[in-house]
Amino acid sequence: MESRNPATGELIERYEPHDEAEVEARIARAFEVWRSYRRTSHQERSAWLARAAEILDGEKAELGRLMTLEMGKPIRAAVAEAEKCAWACRFYAEEGAGFLADEPAETDAARSHVRYEPLGPVLAIMPWNFPFWQVFRFAAPALMAGNVGLLKHASNVPGCALAIEDILKRAGFPEGAFQTLLVGAEAVAGILEDARVRAVTLTGSEAAGRAVGAAAGGAIKKSVLELGGSDAFVVLPSADLQAALDTAVKARIVNNGQSCIAAKRFIVHEAIADTFLTGFVERMEALTVGDPLDPAIDIGPLATEQIRSGLEEQVRATVEAGARVLTGGERVAGAGWFYPPTVLVDAPAGSPARVDELFGPVATVLVARDLDHAIELANETGFGLGAAGWTQDAAERTRLVEELEAGMVFINAMVASDPRLPFGGVKRSGYGRELGRHGIREFTNAKSVSIQPGGLASLEETE
Repeated sequence: MESRNPATGELIERYEPHDEAEVEARIARAFEVWRSYRRTSHQERSAWLARAAEILDGEKAELGRLMTLEMGKPIRAAVAEAEKCAWACRFYAEEGAGFLADEPAETDAARSHVRYEPLGPVLAIMPWNFPFWQVFRFAAPALMAGNVGLLKHASNVPGCALAIEDILKRAGFPEGAFQTLLVGAEAVAGILEDARVRAVTLTGSEAAGRAVGAAAGGAIKKSVLELGGSDAFVVLPSADLQAALDTAVKARIVNNGQSCIAAKRFIVHEAIADTFLTGFVERMEALTVGDPLDPAIDIGPLATEQIRSGLEEQVRATVEAGARVLTGGERVAGAGWFYPPTVLVDAPAGSPARVDELFGPVATVLVARDLDHAIELANETGFGLGAAGWTQDAAERTRLVEELEAGMVFINAMVASDPRLPFGGVKRSGYGRELGRHGIREFTNAKSVSIQPGGLASLEETE
């Protein structure tokens, strides 16, 4: 496994993958430690999470540099990512016990309740685009719930994967409670077949989701899939247009445009389309592209050469189908895997910019005749992760909230993940939820408990 600097293409470090014997040893260790870890108290787990938050905050500069060097995100965003991971750890340290508390239920029994018990070792297959955040938004709730983690991280961020394992170990979690598996995608099916691995969560591509979901289904194991997105950003005439424009640019270029919940299709009412396009193109052209370690830079490189090549092909195919390029559209010359801020218009139905996920700083602007048409355009994609709507009209807001087909709808704001809210999508964006109260319960057994006075009821009464 190789870690390469996307800004230069230079090799940072090579890592030896784990062989079958090492993978077996780590799975065995995970299962063995879980048998005792599941009995630790909420107070103990909370203290370890709080300590992890302290480490993340204290070392955010070094951790941010590691992220930037391995996958190219701007250094300001990388440091903020470490801070957000600390927030998630603190959130579950403070709220987790309440989310997991027994819930009384009214039945004919003397006492009934639902208790939330951990499932066991969970395999987490995580992507490179948010190499710390994606992992911690799984790890914090899973560890708080009494599960243990086996991390199969993306092959281009092994340094981040090992750093996360080290942070949780130093925070006080028992040896083996969270381990990294340095393996490729070909090893996943075998790991999922192992009876000691009880569940799987994946954040990644639609293709990866299909493969992992099928493997989990075959093994009859719980899975959570957070897949791609082609989020709509709907702007209506009543909107605060300047605020919408400023946010639209941020929503498109977040993480160099490599985010599942980045706005990708900008659906603008025809009454304001010309004004929006003028302001949007001006703002996109004002962005600076360059060395992501420079705090003044807005956009760094794409994470790999393959990602840039794939984005170029999607743009080419969309233009050949009839779209126009208003700015950008050609790779930045020189070393590194840079691609400029790009705006497309007139993308026809069925073209990549309309139906696929474009992972990079490429925005597609579509013009809607009215609110009905805007909702139709927003929902035409097979994805359903997030959506944003801009309006100051209460009736329009209600329709957007109710009719946009997405797991998350943000009004007058860009879509963002928040430890306090469940995160996930519908349609081909996957299923299950991370974060919030829902996220911590995804990998638990909601066990129903019914206690009769004086002992067990008869079989007939129980049935």
